[in-house]
Amino acid sequence: MKKSLTAAQQKELLDVLRSRFEKNMQRHKSLKWDDVEKKVSKQADKMWSLFEMERTGGEPDVVGVDSKSGAYLFFDCCAETPKDRRSLCYDQAALDARKENKPKGSAMQMANDMGIDMMNESEYVALQKLGKFDLKTSSWLKTDDEMRKLDGAIFGDCRYGRVFIYHNGVQSYYAARGFRGVCRV
Repeated sequence: MKKSLTAAQQKELLDVLRSRFEKNMQRHKSLKWDDVEKKVSKQADKMWSLFEMERTGGEPDVVGVDSKSGAYLFFDCCAETPKDRRSLCYDQAALDARKENKPKGSAMQMANDMGIDMMNESEYVALQKLGKFDLKTSSWLKTDDEMRKLDGAIFGDCRYGRVFIYHNGVQSYYAARGFRGVCRV
């Protein structure tokens, strides 16, 4: 898979990200677009990952800065879990273990292929403080190794005005469950 963008794709992506940034200032009150754009423009691999987030329906937007690395955090900020990242089981081992009715892939593998991380529980809760997300869908969340060893994984959604974190078998998949990603730039 080609992991670089043409000049036209780069410009298109930056225009979309700028527009989203300006429309959603409540997500990043202390940040300036020019600073974000300068950092994004210097990292072709991250631009490609952000393009993939956009292409698959994630609507990535800057939501803050990683306190450890200083990287800008881009979260999938689409209202519902990204449409082109649904009907996936949790990871490759779960996909391999399914004998019948296999889904098209796994959330962890797709995130890895896109060069992003699957959102974890604390990131998901932080996202939910920025707006209303997953009111009709749900999103797989990065799960700790102990739970995964027991063939379980967590997912989240928002119902009745509250964020819920649930568990499910890793081999399960649903048309309304996908995953949300995080790109650190």
